Amino acid sequence: MWSIIGGTGFEKFENFKIKRLLDRKTPFGETSSGLSLVEIFGKEVIYISRHGQHHEVLPSEINYRANIFALKKFGATKIISISSVGSLKHEFAPGDCVVPNQYIDRTKGIRKHSFCGEGIVGHVSLANPVDGILFEGLKNMVHGLNTKIHFGGAYVTVEGPYYSTSAESHSFIASGGHVIGMTNFPEYGLAREAGLAYLPLSFITDYDCWNDSVAHVTLDVVNQIMQTNKLKAFQIIERILKGMSEYLPQGIPEQGLKFGLMTDLNSVPSPQRAWLDILLK
Repeated sequence: MWSIIGGTGFEKFENFKIKRLLDRKTPFGETSSGLSLVEIFGKEVIYISRHGQHHEVLPSEINYRANIFALKKFGATKIISISSVGSLKHEFAPGDCVVPNQYIDRTKGIRKHSFCGEGIVGHVSLANPVDGILFEGLKNMVHGLNTKIHFGGAYVTVEGPYYSTSAESHSFIASGGHVIGMTNFPEYGLAREAGLAYLPLSFITDYDCWNDSVAHVTLDVVNQIMQTNKLKAFQIIERILKGMSEYLPQGIPEQGLKFGLMTDLNSVPSPQRAWLDILLK
């Protein structure tokens, strides 16, 4: 089952028919508001607004563990993760879409970024954090779209809520970054622990502040382009839901905690075992 996480500018899609709201409570607290089962292009999809329905949650305040756990609990196997980002490359222009396949974490360690800990030890590989089958599948089905799409590159995740200093922006470029945003970490790591296939769609709104030939990023600059990006996202979602067969893939449990758990399950206390069993499915 597909799920969609909507980021900045993607809190609501008018074409989504809400079938019912889903329970936001999880063992890790409440999910972001807007968790619902929706119908789109004749398919049922679980949708959640990352920052809440009214954009009331800062990137650092998002309950990433609750969001990912809820998607898994309600039957999701695949995630389309939509976000707004800044560009760190001349050729990645505002209005373009980037499908990154690598990440650089530059957050400050204050986000709850793993289901492990407090008596549970596990390790999963993030060498290839984006699902390769979904990545290649989308690459083969975007012909004819009016959106310019770049495949590959590294998404630098920063804490925010501030935009970068000029020195930071240049340092991110030097470290190999292609786009910069505030939300994909720890989302992709938690998705991997939960055995969910992760496919990011990053829509460029600005050139951050490294490019002195254009206006540096401001909220006004971001807002101006988000509405057109929303229409582009909807078109790409249509291609994915209509074009990718349901057998691609049904989660990736072989890369999740099911195969990365080191703690003996028999030693896990009952309250933790109840939610861990859901993640290990």
